[in-house]
Amino acid sequence: YILAGDEVGWALLNELMNQARRGLDVRIHIDAMGSGRVLTRSQSRLLTAAGVRLKRFHRWSWRQPMRYNRRDHRKLLVIDGETAYLGGFNIHREASRRVYGETRWRDLHLYITGPLAAEAEGLFNAFWCGLTDWSPRRQPGSNDRIIPNTTRACRILLRCTIKAQLARASESIWLESPYFIPDRGLRKQLILAAERGVDVRILTTRKTDSPPAQWAARGIYGDLLANGIRIFEFQPRLLHSKLLLIDEDWANIGTANFDYRSMFLNYELT
Repeated sequence: YILAGDEVGWALLNELMNQARRGLDVRIHIDAMGSGRVLTRSQSRLLTAAGVRLKRFHRWSWRQPMRYNRRDHRKLLVIDGETAYLGGFNIHREASRRVYGETRWRDLHLYITGPLAAEAEGLFNAFWCGLTDWSPRRQPGSNDRIIPNTTRACRILLRCTIKAQLARASESIWLESPYFIPDRGLRKQLILAAERGVDVRILTTRKTDSPPAQWAARGIYGDLLANGIRIFEFQPRLLHSKLLLIDEDWANIGTANFDYRSMFLNYELT
């Protein structure tokens, strides 16, 4: 989503340019809004001159203005189809302890190998080609999978998956999200779980880069607290990780926040 041309991002971009000059297929797919002001045109020209293929997702278009509301919120790196990194980290100085110091954002990312890395490569390639609703087939004999939030079979697959897991929870639901603005249906599942004795805990952030989102989140605290849900705000620094643990046997980690945009509008991977 965010790839900045700052001291953190440019170090990575320099390495990618070096690999492109060696003849490797280096592709960068950034969001036109998320990276629009932090990766300059001159930096983009340097990348393309080095052989890097660069695309900006959903540039502004007067012919298709509504598509600008649907952003590429994915944070995915795939290497040789054998290794992948997926999670909440953007590539900017705020994610670096060395550059930003002790107040760097608190985040979470996965290191993936094997068949799931191949799935990640397929998802990247499909998205690169404009197939935004493509999803890989499930691996036989494996419970692990990468879930996009929209597919040809289900426009809101991620939300449907999360809702079903919340409904089956019997012991615990531990949720971590910086932007906690669930729709009415997901709020209902959280409340129903708490009513049947499930330990429901929400960890969100005290420090925020979006005061309106925090204001909206705090507006629903009362109803959730009144129904036995415990809500905590992480205080040391901005919490940006996205994590859902249910009954200690199911986990969801990725790019999606627990809010309307991630469930219905943006393109995500978890």
